[in-house]
Amino acid sequence: MKAKLISQIAAGGLAVLQICAAFAGPGAHGPNGEHLDAPASTAATGLARLPDGSVNIPKAAQRRMAIRTVIGGEAVHPITLELNGRVTIDPNAGGRVQAPFAGRIEPGPKGLPVAGQRVEKGQVLAYVQGTGGAFERGNQQAQLADIEANRVLAEQRIKRLEQLEGTVPKKEIDAARAELASFQGRERAIAGSLGGNHAIVASASGIIASSNVLSGQIVEARDLLYEIVTPGRLMIEAQSIDASLGKRIAGASLAGFPGVDLHFAGAAYSLRDGALPLTFRATGKDMALAIGQPVTVVVRLNDKLRGILVPAEALVRSPANETIVWIKAGAERFVAQPVEAKALDATSRVVVKGLAADNRIVVSGAALINQIR
Repeated sequence: MKAKLISQIAAGGLAVLQICAAFAGPGAHGPNGEHLDAPASTAATGLARLPDGSVNIPKAAQRRMAIRTVIGGEAVHPITLELNGRVTIDPNAGGRVQAPFAGRIEPGPKGLPVAGQRVEKGQVLAYVQGTGGAFERGNQQAQLADIEANRVLAEQRIKRLEQLEGTVPKKEIDAARAELASFQGRERAIAGSLGGNHAIVASASGIIASSNVLSGQIVEARDLLYEIVTPGRLMIEAQSIDASLGKRIAGASLAGFPGVDLHFAGAAYSLRDGALPLTFRATGKDMALAIGQPVTVVVRLNDKLRGILVPAEALVRSPANETIVWIKAGAERFVAQPVEAKALDATSRVVVKGLAADNRIVVSGAALINQIR
């Protein structure tokens, strides 16, 4: 009888061990060795948030929510920083068109171009008809009348000298002709400034990014008329208070724009508003960027750090506004784990605290799990 009782106790203990093994999964321990696969305080058979904060998700619901997990592994990753930046024009693939002098805008041969229109370098965009004050125009008209009178006298003098050719030294005739050419050139210049049009041409080939002119508009000298950009070639200007950062940059990316490639162009040696400008070349097809748009530049440094690499979507916020990841602690049980993470690039993060190397981390569907109440 006693032997039979011992046999039943041993069988029961084996059954308990089998049940525990069935519910425990990879990553059932925290970073300090604590057990994360402990049984929930309240049994649940459906989709529910349990009293201990964990979440029960049946297998069918996991497939519908496209939940995917990976086992985290520590590795050495480069340190990254996030810098504020803005989009600017590439000086080698765009430019600005400014008014050379004060005047009135007149349409070009094809009308005034609008924002978004493609233009070619040297294309006439508009005309500027010179304008000035009444006193200035009066002086120009008086000067023009004086030059016209001198031109007429010079023409008459040349005719007389040509009739006396052979008796008059040739150098005197040449001097008279040079004087006439001077009067004619001055007359054309002043007449053009009074009533002529000056062509405004495109400084580069590309797309009109901004247009600031209307037909008949009065502009001043150096007023910005057009900005021209090449959509596939832009510049990103970021700022940093660390003057040595430019020597430690190994690469960079643009947060929220995975299709944009950034190449470090260089760092300035002069502070602007207390910060050091860093310049990056942005290239790519169909870049959804606009001139002056604020962006976040993720800079990868030569310095290294050790941690577990996870996609950015694996990190979510708890009700206490803590950064957490969801760990699969059982076949249908998920546990929230607070972590500390640093940005690696635009789509990846490195968890430096809070995870163990054998944790099964939710990398897809974490936001859906976080919404379960």
